[in-house]
Amino acid sequence: MAISSSWITAAFLALLVLSSSLPPSAAEGNDGEVKEPDTDPEAVAEPSFVITLDASNFSETVSKHDFIVVEFYAPWCGHCKKLAPEYEKAALVLSENDPPIALAKIDCNENVNKEIASKYEVRGFPTLKIFRNGGEDIQEYKGPREADGIVEYLSKQVGPASTEIKSTEDVDKVIVDKKISIVGIFPQFSGEEFETFIKVAEKLRSDYDFGHTSNAKLLPHGDETVKQPIVRLFKPFDELFVDFKDFQADAIEKFIESESMPIVTTYDNDPTNHPFLVKFFDSPNAKAMLFFNFSSDNYNTFKSKLHEVAKDYKGDNIKFLIGDLDASEMALKFFGLEKDQAPLIIIQDSKGHKYFQPNVTPEQIATWLKDYAVGGLEPYRKSESVPEVNNEPVKIVVAKSLQEIVFSSGKNVLLEFYAPWCGHCKKLAPILEEVAISFENDADVIIAKMDATKNDVPDEFAVQGYPTLYFVSASGKISQYEGNRTVEDFINFVNNNKDVISQPGSPDSVKDEL
Repeated sequence: MAISSSWITAAFLALLVLSSSLPPSAAEGNDGEVKEPDTDPEAVAEPSFVITLDASNFSETVSKHDFIVVEFYAPWCGHCKKLAPEYEKAALVLSENDPPIALAKIDCNENVNKEIASKYEVRGFPTLKIFRNGGEDIQEYKGPREADGIVEYLSKQVGPASTEIKSTEDVDKVIVDKKISIVGIFPQFSGEEFETFIKVAEKLRSDYDFGHTSNAKLLPHGDETVKQPIVRLFKPFDELFVDFKDFQADAIEKFIESESMPIVTTYDNDPTNHPFLVKFFDSPNAKAMLFFNFSSDNYNTFKSKLHEVAKDYKGDNIKFLIGDLDASEMALKFFGLEKDQAPLIIIQDSKGHKYFQPNVTPEQIATWLKDYAVGGLEPYRKSESVPEVNNEPVKIVVAKSLQEIVFSSGKNVLLEFYAPWCGHCKKLAPILEEVAISFENDADVIIAKMDATKNDVPDEFAVQGYPTLYFVSASGKISQYEGNRTVEDFINFVNNNKDVISQPGSPDSVKDEL
């Protein structure tokens, strides 16, 4: 159940916008069960132009191709099912490309293939990766998910990494409205600087469009007096273009990465903003996010104030976003916040800690950011309310009660982190209840669960999928449970790992404690 940790918790917001690679059960919108399709045993399968890979042929097949795209998928994934016919159509067209472009797929639900999925850091389905030079160079596929778009995107990924610009028609092919484009301006197409530029273009070509020219006047904002060589980045926001003169490969990459994000990213329903949202949430930097109603009278005041503050923090490892309430309602739910708390500002730092200010005014933004920068803010925790009654065999833990029940109770606690939509969690529920009942007369043991979608998970627990189970002994030792999920296995694990703290025959009980 692929749920990424750390900064993917923030990237999840971008995935809500793009409807891609959601947690499998969430994407399905059901309990994780998949019905087998009706099949006709006498039906003849249509020939497929998508290469089927598995553990036995993956490395050999990839090594034979200078360029091949691989889809990592799971049969039960709704987004994978939606992609399948489009991927097949694209494979047919691309098989006739000059040169042909190979599309392949590998079923990550098969146990024999899971090691490959882990090797290539597949955290959600479907994930598509581009393998170049026999698999020596690997890039994320970040293009469209429909046939025509796949064909167009991949057709640009073969051939030269940078297009020579010799006319205004060439300019229109490279510099596309509302996209990032990078153009190298050189007196001649040779030498160390040019070779470095092409090297960077080859590495980043799946993310950006690259071009090169010797005539700066052809370019937007062109100027014959531009001192060559130079790298010019065009963008549909802020100052529209920016130049760079350091021809070290790492320096060019950092320049492109830094300048290809707006000073303030916009979170709304405009699809042209989605690529910048993905970059925003994928960034390892701290993130300051202001949410309010874009149709309000003070929209321009909020926007200009946030831009003013963001400029002051440029280069300080913090990125800024402005979000429309109508578009970002799911984002607020993700953080456990309500629309009536807007205008509100949230900061999530690189460690996942959150800071929150509701009903903020434009004048308060700068002061609040300053308080955060000097460590003057208390972190905000997303938490459900502590239940008034908690007498079921499996105890309910929320973020507000986790310290008391798990770390300060002096008990041995088996704690499940679950998601309400997770099919595996639903199947585990009666098993854990039976385990809890078996320990009802053991005052030293608590069996508990926490909804990780409604409560912040502390740093002590690395929750990368659902269900995830941890055991915290009475002495505070934390260990992840990775054994079989039968009643007997759980009971044996708890008995073998618990600290005995109560005297035999003690009248104390977990039920009384809670």
